[in-house]
Amino acid sequence: MRIAITGASGFVGSHLVKLLRDRGDEAVPLVRRRPAPTGAAFWDPTTGEIDRSELGEVDAVVHLAGDTVAERWSEAKKQRIADSRGPATSKLAATLAELDPKPRVLVSASAVGIYGSRGDEELDEDSDLCAGDDFLGEVAKAWETGTAAASAAGIRVVHLRIGLVLEPSGGALKKMLPPFRFGVGGRLGSGRQWLSWITRHDLVRAIAFALDNSRVSGPVLGVGPNPVTNATFTKALGRALRRPTILPVPAFALRLLFGEMADGALLASQRAIPRRLLDEGFEFEHPELEPALTAMLG
Repeated sequence: MRIAITGASGFVGSHLVKLLRDRGDEAVPLVRRRPAPTGAAFWDPTTGEIDRSELGEVDAVVHLAGDTVAERWSEAKKQRIADSRGPATSKLAATLAELDPKPRVLVSASAVGIYGSRGDEELDEDSDLCAGDDFLGEVAKAWETGTAAASAAGIRVVHLRIGLVLEPSGGALKKMLPPFRFGVGGRLGSGRQWLSWITRHDLVRAIAFALDNSRVSGPVLGVGPNPVTNATFTKALGRALRRPTILPVPAFALRLLFGEMADGALLASQRAIPRRLLDEGFEFEHPELEPALTAMLG
């Protein structure tokens, strides 16, 4: 297939490009600079414009671009997070709907935060979404509804609700490793909040699976089949590194350091199970946390 990808140079996108090219697909990064490098196409997320002469015909689009949420949320930062998701996706979907021929499928990133913080409740694709007054939940809902124009045009749309993506070379795990390696890692808050995690390798395999399988559409949880509590995750990471994990970070300290982000992301609890992927026969290479961490960290 010929597949256009936003966020192709990012933590997930770069690995997806490699996987697709390794299996014989043509990956076309959508980039924000003009002229675009050879093999890429210009895309303006503020207007939805794509240089069609550079894009050519594509069979599929994967939309991964979005401003990082992993830093303290000022009001300006929250606006950037929101604008880079719902409005940017809406403009992209409108542009894809006008293409002739249209791509057959759009896999668009979303997040498990769409459910809000739900304690010990087990969640899947059919669970109720957040009921409002939850920043990340509302952003994720706008992110998904932003694909409406593509759906209306007959494009199969997959909303991939991604959890904590694990890979030591980037993302959250890279930031966790230094304190844990020095033996000063510990649980966050009570440690009872649930983490829905997936290795980066399994996530990009899941994206490829969604591209290939016409039965897969609508919300799909991009998480592994065995979520864990933060306390369990902390102990598993300590064992993988052979380091103690005896210094918890109290919730009040997290709130002082990170403000609203502490409750919205670090202390939020989503216990999500990827029913759709499992029902369609997707097989995770790393379904269990501790073996996954051990394999990644040597």
